[in-house]
Amino acid sequence: MPSRLPGAESRGGLVLQGLVAFLKGLGASRLMAMIAVTAALIGFFAFVIMRVTTPQMTTLFTDLSTEDSSGIIKDLERQAIPFELRNEGAVIMVPKDKVTRLRMKLAEGGLPKGGGVGYEIFDKSDALGTTSFVQNINHLRALEGELARTIRAIDRIQAARVHLVLPERPLFSRETPEPSASIVVRVRGSLEPQQIRAIRHVVASAVNGLKPQRVSIVDEAGQLLADGAKGDADNAIGDERRAAYEKRMRNQVEAIISSVVGAGRARVQLSADFDYNKITQTSDKYDPEGRVLRSSQTREESSATAENGGQVTVNNELPGNAQNRDGAAVARDQSKKSEETNNYEISRTTKTEVTEVGRVNRISVAVLVDGSYVKNEKGEQVYQERNKEQLDRIAALVRSAIGFDQKRGDQVEVVNLKFAEAPVVPPVVEPGGLLGMLQFTKHDVMYVIELGVMMLLGLVVMFMVIRPLVRRILASEEVPALAKDSALPALTDGSEATGQSLIPGALPSAIDIAQVQGQVHAQSVHRVGELAERNPNETANIVRQWLTEPAT
Repeated sequence: MPSRLPGAESRGGLVLQGLVAFLKGLGASRLMAMIAVTAALIGFFAFVIMRVTTPQMTTLFTDLSTEDSSGIIKDLERQAIPFELRNEGAVIMVPKDKVTRLRMKLAEGGLPKGGGVGYEIFDKSDALGTTSFVQNINHLRALEGELARTIRAIDRIQAARVHLVLPERPLFSRETPEPSASIVVRVRGSLEPQQIRAIRHVVASAVNGLKPQRVSIVDEAGQLLADGAKGDADNAIGDERRAAYEKRMRNQVEAIISSVVGAGRARVQLSADFDYNKITQTSDKYDPEGRVLRSSQTREESSATAENGGQVTVNNELPGNAQNRDGAAVARDQSKKSEETNNYEISRTTKTEVTEVGRVNRISVAVLVDGSYVKNEKGEQVYQERNKEQLDRIAALVRSAIGFDQKRGDQVEVVNLKFAEAPVVPPVVEPGGLLGMLQFTKHDVMYVIELGVMMLLGLVVMFMVIRPLVRRILASEEVPALAKDSALPALTDGSEATGQSLIPGALPSAIDIAQVQGQVHAQSVHRVGELAERNPNETANIVRQWLTEPAT
């Protein structure tokens, strides 16, 4: 192996000795300060680098049950994908660039299941070893789970639980008990009446023999949304029909008035009084003049009696002697009877009238129109009220639009008032060109702001904390060698050139070089140079004395 050069070893030793001497010269307090500043600086920049390099997290799934959250976490750990849990495990955050792929991958594995068991319960079941009771229970669980998933797909519903009661027909019974269902939902805000009816009809259509009136719905606060009463369902249908009728008529009136007074210059309120009573009426009408022959029957009868003049003997009764017997008969009595029966049907008319729910009893319309605006001599917009003739024409249009009927008590009122001035909202200008292409989301903007704040904080720490500390530590080592033990020798004019007279410590002791730096240090060096120019002999003696002194 090649031997090391003596010069290299000596230089390495000198560097090491210089480093040790430098550290000793700093002192314990300055050394600890440098170590603390270095550690803080390393920790701060490590935090900044880790925060910048950490991928941006976004929501993968929300409102997860404990079972779904556990299954998703196991799959993420198996794929070594970083994730964050929030809201006690109900929300899972993953890197933004992997959200789409993870959702498709988890959907392939059937996650999330939605907190319930669906028809997948039959995928791994052993049909040979299960009884009919277990099969029926599994079928009921699967049906409840599937219905709960379907209900959660409706807007404003966060979670749902479905309980079905499917009774079996008892033996030797003619009546079959009706099935029923109860649903508990957790909603965001409140459900509209049509959404509640939609849930009831969805569940009733999915279960054989279940009627919508047998479905009860309760929210998480214990409020009864649907109790299964038939009257409530009819009233809800009637209210919805009335609301739809009022909305349709109001839109028609607003459209026809806006075409006259201008868009946004008319307000219409329409109220319709509906009759929700269902009436069934049956009437029979008979017409005596409209007779129709239904059946006719005729019957005729005739009879005659005769007296026999001869004697009744055996000879007279023989067949050959019949002629003699007839000739001898003498007619005594003869009668004839005729009878005729006619059945007539009187004409009859049967009429049945059924009046459905939702008859309009009365309509009330209130129309508020704005006046017209004209320019005066100065060119300013001046408000001008509409005359009575214009209001009458508008009222006539409204009556024609709603089908005004004075007999049922309809009422139309048209009033002209000045509208309050709406606050002027500046139009929203959509960015175009390159700005239009760069559509930043809220997460992107917050991420950029976070990076900017961290960079600004890093610069503040560098220039306001680290830089002054480093300058102060390094400046303390710039003290010249001649001030190691004391100040420079004080050279005055007229002093003798003796070695003993130039004792270190002659400079003013009031100058603290460790604290006063910069200008004071430059002034001291300039003063030493002036003294050396004025006293060259004494300066030479001092240098010779330094050279003869042994190195310490």
